[in-house]
Amino acid sequence: MAILYELHPNNPQQRTIDQIVAALKKGAVMLYPTDTVYAIGCDLSVKSGVEKVRRIKQMSNDKPLTFLCSSLSNISQYATVSDRAYRIMKHLIPGPYTFLLPATKQVPKLVMSPKRKTTGIRVPDNILCQELLKTLGNPVVSTSAHLSNGDGEYPTMNMEKAYLFDALENQVDIIIDNQIDPGFKVSTILDFTTDEPEVVRQGLGWQEVENWLNVVH
Repeated sequence: MAILYELHPNNPQQRTIDQIVAALKKGAVMLYPTDTVYAIGCDLSVKSGVEKVRRIKQMSNDKPLTFLCSSLSNISQYATVSDRAYRIMKHLIPGPYTFLLPATKQVPKLVMSPKRKTTGIRVPDNILCQELLKTLGNPVVSTSAHLSNGDGEYPTMNMEKAYLFDALENQVDIIIDNQIDPGFKVSTILDFTTDEPEVVRQGLGWQEVENWLNVVH
C-alpha cells in the first residue's frame, strides 16, 4: 500500500520532500499533482522505476514517456533545441506545455521514442513539482494517470481525488496530496522535431502557443 504524503500547496515542507526524493532514488513510483492533471512518475534515471511506471500504465516499450525538467537550460541537457524552438519555449516556460524534441544521449532509451529518437519534455508551473525536481537533481517521469475499467481506458482527471487515490494505492509506492483538486485538462503538445513547429494536441494554453508560432520566426 502506498504511503500518503500531504503537502501544503504553496509551501511544501522540505523534510517531506526529502523523504519522497529518497524513495524516488531507490526506484519508488509516485502519484502526484502537476499543473495539468495527476501524473504517475519516478526518477528518470532509475530503470526499475521507469519499468514499473510502464507496467502500471500497461505501456509497451515503443511508447515514449514524457518527463519534467526544471528549466529551459535543464531541457538542453536532454534535447536538441533549435534557435526558433528556444525563442518560442522561453515565452511559454513554465506552463502546461509538452515539447517534442530530438533526444540527446542523456535520455534513457526506455523513455524516448525508439524509432524517432525523440522525447517529450515539460517544465511545470507547479511549486511541488519544482521542489521535487530541485531536490532530486534529475528529471521526473510524468505520464497522466489513466485507469482501465475493463472496457477500455478513461481519464482519472474526471474522477474524484479520493477515488483516484483508492484506485492506485496498491500500484504506486507514494501518493502526494497537495490539498488541491485534480485538474482535468491536459497539456498542449508542440512538436519541434521538424522544420516547421506544429501543435499536435490542443490542451491548456494552446492559443498562447498559436500566438507565439505566428510571432517568432
